[in-house]
Amino acid sequence: MTYEFLQQYWWFIVSLLGALLVFLLFVQGANSLVFRLGQTEDEQRLVLESTGRKWEITFTTLVTFGGAFFASFPLFYSTSFGGAYWLWMIILFSFVLQAVSYEFQLKKGNLLGAHTFRCFLVLNGVVGPTLLGGAVATFFNGSNFVVAKANLTELASPVISRWANGSAGLDALLDPWNLCLGVAVLFLARMLGALYIINNVDHATIRLRARQQLVAATLFFLVFFLAFFGWVLLKDGYAVDATTGAIVMEPMKYLHNYLSMPLLLVLTVVGVALLLYGVARSLLFPHYVRGIWPVGVGVVLVVLSLLLVAGLGATAYYPSNADLQSSLTLANSCSSEFTLRTMFYVSLLVPFVVAYIAYVWRVMDKK
Repeated sequence: MTYEFLQQYWWFIVSLLGALLVFLLFVQGANSLVFRLGQTEDEQRLVLESTGRKWEITFTTLVTFGGAFFASFPLFYSTSFGGAYWLWMIILFSFVLQAVSYEFQLKKGNLLGAHTFRCFLVLNGVVGPTLLGGAVATFFNGSNFVVAKANLTELASPVISRWANGSAGLDALLDPWNLCLGVAVLFLARMLGALYIINNVDHATIRLRARQQLVAATLFFLVFFLAFFGWVLLKDGYAVDATTGAIVMEPMKYLHNYLSMPLLLVLTVVGVALLLYGVARSLLFPHYVRGIWPVGVGVVLVVLSLLLVAGLGATAYYPSNADLQSSLTLANSCSSEFTLRTMFYVSLLVPFVVAYIAYVWRVMDKK
């Protein structure tokens, strides 16, 4: 195993975790629809009892995604999580708020009442997916940071990377294309949430309302995602010069990546086809309730290929708008070869972890 292979392997693992996280946002999507799906107390309880059996899997995947990034590409972790801390703190706070809301919404004597905690769940269902989508968009659109590895020798301030302004990452929300992907992920989560409720809650009225929400969520998702995807394919990308290692702008770089890696293009096409199939069948056949599975697989394939395109093919996966040469690549931001190699052997246990998650999923559904 070469050092380059290990870098690409761990980018694949991180991308796969990110794709799984996006799929698991069905919890947030369903929670954001709780007042639309449930008109009575009993109906709302059915929705939240269903998502309440799965929210820990989503939260665990989010933490694992961050942990994998920290272990394999620590410079990204310190730059993004350390520099854009307000953006990530708001995301994490919304997920913590979710955990608290599930715990206390039905506690006797809670001062805020069940309705307030359910509003917190809706807040997490909107804020979490939107900001996560906006954060991912910076992989293609860039962020305002500067990296100076020579600062490690300065005892007074051994800080390698810093944010180039005082926004601590909130400036990402001012870019319309970041918001475009953020809104797309929000409606994707609502689409997945509606499909999950159709599959998991055996209640005719709730399923009817979920199908109605599925129509609107799918239309809005397609509009915003296709706009963002088309912009990514046509925009200038951040390429790594093979000779000097310098970061240069290349016209339609991400389109070139897809064409040079046809497998990723195939994954995207198959993923989109599965998504449309699952949604269409769920809407056309009222007795079909398993749409979450083809759509879920499709979402994982599309997001996986999108993230791989952002980092492979001699591409800077975390571009800097403040200093182009500070942009992060797989080569200049990864851990040592010894660390990546050691973690490679540990990662062979991942299939067992996935099998355990599948087992827990089935056990929870039987309760």
